[in-house]
Amino acid sequence: QLKVVESGGGLVQPGGSLRLSCAASGFHLDNFAIGWFRQAPGKEREGVSCISSVGGVAYTDSVKGRFTISGDNAKNTVYLQMSSLKAEDTAVYYCAARLGGYCTGYDVSESYDTWGQGTQVTVSS
Repeated sequence: QLKVVESGGGLVQPGGSLRLSCAASGFHLDNFAIGWFRQAPGKEREGVSCISSVGGVAYTDSVKGRFTISGDNAKNTVYLQMSSLKAEDTAVYYCAARLGGYCTGYDVSESYDTWGQGTQVTVSS
């Protein structure tokens, strides 16, 4: 059974940092792309970042220079390092996996096969 589980969310002050983890089981990252999405209250889910099976990355404009996505194939885990956090980053963050391994069109949620349950990130003073 393919499964991804997010962790690492929490409450952080503006300007602070958090690292989210996405642990995969039932498949290996070698053949899958992993996307991070977020959904704030009253807003649509948006694609935040993606890492391909060969390490290519993509980011939405609003997080470029602040977020870094990386993968550890030995641990079968993808990380999203978030820095210089802003109130507008507050959302439930989801990771998702899709077979094929590339980040082209990474922000199309329907292209992903497997989703985690989400982790809450709250940026507030």
